[in-house]
Parts: sequence; C-alpha cells; structure tokens
Amino acid sequence: MDYEALTQTMRRLALEAGDRIMAIYEADDFDVRSKSDDSPVTAADEAADALISAGLRDAFPDVALITEEQADTHDLDVRDFLIVDPLDGTKEFIHRRGDFTVNIALVENGVPTRGVVYAPAKNRLFYTDADGRSVEETGDFDKQAIGPITPIQVSTPDTNALMVVASKSHRDQATDDYINQYAVKDSKSAGSSLKFCLVATGEADFYPRLGRTMEWDTAAGHAVLNGAGGRVLRMDDLQPLAYGKSGFANPFFVATAPGIDLLPV
Repeated sequence: MDYEALTQTMRRLALEAGDRIMAIYEADDFDVRSKSDDSPVTAADEAADALISAGLRDAFPDVALITEEQADTHDLDVRDFLIVDPLDGTKEFIHRRGDFTVNIALVENGVPTRGVVYAPAKNRLFYTDADGRSVEETGDFDKQAIGPITPIQVSTPDTNALMVVASKSHRDQATDDYINQYAVKDSKSAGSSLKFCLVATGEADFYPRLGRTMEWDTAAGHAVLNGAGGRVLRMDDLQPLAYGKSGFANPFFVATAPGIDLLPV
C-alpha cells in the first residue's frame, strides 16, 4: 500500500464528502427515511457514500471496499480492506446538532492502521499521516494542499480525576453504571466518532460504549486513536477490538488512553 497516496486520497475524499453533506445540512429541509434495521438515512448519507466509494475504487481498485450504505452486498473474506461510514451520527445530522463525521479507514490484518475523521460542521479534521501517526489539521482545508497540522497524543490520565466522554444519542443507565465505577472528575457528551478523537487529543481519557456499533462506525476513529497512542479494547476480555468479523458487528468496547485500570463487563 502506498500510504502517502492513501493519506492524500482519504483526506481529499472526506473533505469533498463534507461539502456535499453540508449543502444538504444547510438546506431548509431534507428527507429522512428508515433502512431495514430502522436506522435513519438521508440524501447526505447516500451522496457522501457515492462520492467516497467512487474515489476509493478509482484510486485503489485492488483493495476490498466496505461501506455502511452498501453493507447488504458485502461478503467479506479478506483481512485487508477499506471501510467507510460516509455520515456517522445521522441522528445528530437530522437534529442539526453538528456532531456528525465522515469516516474512511484502512484495515490491515484485522487492525485499523490508517484513517480520517472529518467533522464538517465543527471544522475539525483528524487523520493518520503516511507513517501512521495521528494529526489534527486546521486552516482552510484546501482539497489539494495540506494546511497546518499538529501531532496529537492521548493524555496521561489522573486515575483519581478521569475525564470521560460518552455518546450523546445512545447514553443509557448501563453506561452510567460503568462510568460510576471510576473516579471521574468530569463527563462530556459527543456524537459519532468524535468521541475517539477527543480521547486521541487528550480532551478525554476514555470512552466506554455499551451498545450496538458496527465496524464502519468505529474503524476510522480507532485508527486515529491508535496513531495517537491510545487503544480500543473489548469490554468482555479487555483484548484489542478486531475487524473483519462476520456481520461487521462490534462487541461492547472501551476506547482509552493507557494507564487506566479498566474493568471488564
């Protein structure tokens, strides 16, 4: 894999998809319908999916591609693949809360090694560079030229005063019960894969998820967190979360900076 070309392509496609998403987001109204699993989908999801899929297939025709909006057609039998959630946080998008993201990742041997997370309504762009190290880019987000970048790194947690981030739309009593086992200084809510990025930048120490997610929801954020020195562990056995699972469904997990004495569920 040409990681330099991959970084450039994923970044550009995420920005272009963000433009399409924002054009719909800023419209007076847009249609929302339900998929077969009752999750919502909008024209923004579909437009971003079409753009990213075409771009990745053109640039990397020999690499398997998995996307949320085309998941029903997938029969994965490879360990290396590109995986896309063109609009993570559709509920946040529908309610115009801004916490939605474009997500593109590369999985190698079951591990997300490269990824980009773009939050167009928040003007935040996170990705791994060609060497797999994570950065946040600021500036004008020119499609062809990378702007100012800052390496990002997870926190060194104070286990007596932890900062936790949890889902804005899916937080429940089970999540609160898990969080309450720790010495938490403060808690914040965020939508979509932004939660991984807040851990990656040190704005939070850990993010527990006791609820349904799919691999396309998590792969890009997982890659960014890995590149910032963090990790994503299954909650049942505290082993690394792997990708390429049958059906693409994830178990409960915790995304975290090292140094926290984690508790299994």
